[in-house]
Amino acid sequence: MKKSVLLVLALLLAAGGFAQDKPKKDKKEKVYNEKGEIIKQGWNFGPLPVVGFDSDLGFQYGACVDIFNFGDGSRYPRYDYKFNVEVSRYTKGSGVFRFYADMPYLVKDTKLFFDLTYNYSKKFEFFGFNGYEASPFDPNLAANVGIEDYKSGYHFIKRNTLRFVGSMQRPLRFLPNLNWVAGLAYYNVSTDSINLPTYEGQQTLFTNYVNAGIIKENEKNGGNIAQLRLGLVYDSRDHNSDPSKGIYAEYTLTGSSDFIDGNGYNSLMETFMWRHYVPVYKDKLTFAYRLGLQHKIAGSTPWYMINNINMPFFQKMYTEGLGGVVTMRGVNRNGVLGDGFVLGNAELRWHFLDFQFINQNWQLVLAPFFDAGMVIQPFREEEMMAAETTTTEPYHIYYSGEKESLHMSAGTGIKLIMNRNMILAVDMGRALDQRDGQKFKTFVGFNYIF
Repeated sequence: MKKSVLLVLALLLAAGGFAQDKPKKDKKEKVYNEKGEIIKQGWNFGPLPVVGFDSDLGFQYGACVDIFNFGDGSRYPRYDYKFNVEVSRYTKGSGVFRFYADMPYLVKDTKLFFDLTYNYSKKFEFFGFNGYEASPFDPNLAANVGIEDYKSGYHFIKRNTLRFVGSMQRPLRFLPNLNWVAGLAYYNVSTDSINLPTYEGQQTLFTNYVNAGIIKENEKNGGNIAQLRLGLVYDSRDHNSDPSKGIYAEYTLTGSSDFIDGNGYNSLMETFMWRHYVPVYKDKLTFAYRLGLQHKIAGSTPWYMINNINMPFFQKMYTEGLGGVVTMRGVNRNGVLGDGFVLGNAELRWHFLDFQFINQNWQLVLAPFFDAGMVIQPFREEEMMAAETTTTEPYHIYYSGEKESLHMSAGTGIKLIMNRNMILAVDMGRALDQRDGQKFKTFVGFNYIF
């Protein structure tokens, strides 16, 4: 905990030291709104050293820059467009190269969003399929059955991902705040057994699944998936990054195909996300909640894509779950995988301190939270049950025999917000069931999860 506190302090100091406005030749007098905030205009740059921590990934280091354009300031705190570039890596063997652009006003009546990301991970979590139905997570299993390094290697694989997402949103004239959305996405995923020298020759859950045929030969090393997304978005929020009131709801139909590889993994999925921001006391205290559902309508999905959440726009770099920093903080990352899921998050966001520093508007927010979710549409359940009946091991490898139920976690977060848009976030949470993980996990990064 001491290391986490020091890390947070270093992150806050870094943010204060590096956030700068672009120098202007003709410096204008500051203009304030009714809240006493400086109205930002034109370009605003936020270069930052990336100093983070994720209990699932390790310490993060690198560099990123947030680039905002507020135009003439008439929409502040909304921006006209935003760009982000990040290059960073984690001490547990993961790395990130990312560029994204969010441009709600660059083209009249059209919101444009682009994301190009490459992630590589030498240790990527894999806990099996269908939540509690999978082989149980048990930190004492090594001592019971003699599997060496169980906690550090058994539930890991190697995975690299290249992702491109492009989305466009335009209004439907007959209903206020309602928009249609269209987009394309492409994923190249490479997966393999963990091959670090420390774990050479170690039995893993991934190799067990491959040997049993639960993960098929034509997908065990990943593949290419192309997606077409169509949907509707309703947005009545007062602000897109740090809203204090309003509703954001999106319904997306996603058609996926592996026509590049030709293995027959074609599917149609539906995704629904409902976010509601309820003002409790002015704009100082907000109750925010998110309800989500993803469901396969038809077709088949390769195993390496069932953790993907199909959204046209997203705030966090990772769009995967369930489990981990973007869905259930404290539950094992990717610990709840299936063809379909439900998700719920609730936060009470208290803006307890406003101040101005280096010509920027700053806020500190305390946000206790509760997260929950579960698989509602199992993935290859019959194959898991069949494999379990053939094993001679004295413990469950493929199928626990337990019924899937709600996975839950709780904790608190603290946010440092610059100009109501650049959000440095610290979340600390723990799973409420030891089958989902026994440690209190800390995540340091950017933005709210919804």
